[in-house]
Amino acid sequence: MTEMVYGTVTARVGEPILPKWWRTVDRWSMACVFALFGMGLLLGLAASPPLAAKNGLDPFHYVSRQAVFGCMAMTTMVIISMMSTNLVRRLAILMFFATFAALALLPVFGTDFGKGATRWYSLGFASLQPSEFLKPVFIVFSAWLIAASQEINGPPGKVFSFLLTCLVVGFLALQPDFGQACLVLFGWGVVYFVAGAPLTLLVGMAGGVVAAGVSAYNMSEHFARRIDGFLAAEVDPTTQLGYATNAIREGGYFGVGVGEGSVKWSLPDAHTDFIIAVAAEEYGLVMVTAIIALYAVFTIRALHRLMKERDPFIRLAGTGLAAMFAMQAIINMGVAVRLLPAKGMTLPFVSNGGSSLIAGGIALGMLLAFTRKRPQGDMRDIMIQRGRG
Repeated sequence: MTEMVYGTVTARVGEPILPKWWRTVDRWSMACVFALFGMGLLLGLAASPPLAAKNGLDPFHYVSRQAVFGCMAMTTMVIISMMSTNLVRRLAILMFFATFAALALLPVFGTDFGKGATRWYSLGFASLQPSEFLKPVFIVFSAWLIAASQEINGPPGKVFSFLLTCLVVGFLALQPDFGQACLVLFGWGVVYFVAGAPLTLLVGMAGGVVAAGVSAYNMSEHFARRIDGFLAAEVDPTTQLGYATNAIREGGYFGVGVGEGSVKWSLPDAHTDFIIAVAAEEYGLVMVTAIIALYAVFTIRALHRLMKERDPFIRLAGTGLAAMFAMQAIINMGVAVRLLPAKGMTLPFVSNGGSSLIAGGIALGMLLAFTRKRPQGDMRDIMIQRGRG
């Protein structure tokens, strides 16, 4: 009936899955992701050998691991992007409960690897960070709850999603992982805003975040140290922010040359949190601009496609995933140039990290599935029909 009212896009009956997927998926967005991963491998060749030498490993040990995990992430992304939206939603809900349980059990079975925050499970051959996998599935789960609340006689999904958000953010803050907590809260806020949240609620949430930040500053020495370093008039040149700032300044427009950078020998997190500093020093503003452009193109194309979608769940889930993906990139690069306090957050598909890569593949696979062209009417059909009425 809805097709009779709103119109349809012609479907090809009996079309095989692979040709149908290739015809409907956003290939430009996929190309952006593969390009980002390729740049990550290129930068890993420069950034990871110093750490490998320090740990007595093969010079390209970390690059090889990144290639393996990256191939797994790309494969996962493609497979999930082939799924129907209903299957993606069910997968996200199941994964949410599994990852939330893993997050809740971190204080008992997790480890901090000497970094002062219990965020990982040590698997011997690798480590697993549950919060990376929790973020995308939480957004999809919340979008489903909020979309359900908009139906006639629907459940109080907005209330449920709010309570769920408070629970997730609370567990993340206890690790402590304020960066991921803020990112999850931002993603949920975007979904709730798109769903029509009242302005008073958003203002109240902003006030609550400020109050929580003040409390964290007074109660957490680690958090206070990062805020004080960010607000200091001068950057200590012996800190990670100091090394990163100097590297970006030295890179100029075209960089100091491939393999000629020095920041990778000073920064312990040069291959992860501060990979953009390595890019800026060795390849200059040209490489950094290309990376920013790829993130921007992917995000804008995703939002443009979602604007045409009439299914509330798809619009909400897709917008939340796209916004959170872009915000994580902004936070990582903002920290490197001292626009934001240090957060300990990876640059999606560029930084080294197995959990980050595979979780990113899951997130973008879901987003690509949501932005595929489907044989149904979109928002333009509705507006045209209303205009005729």
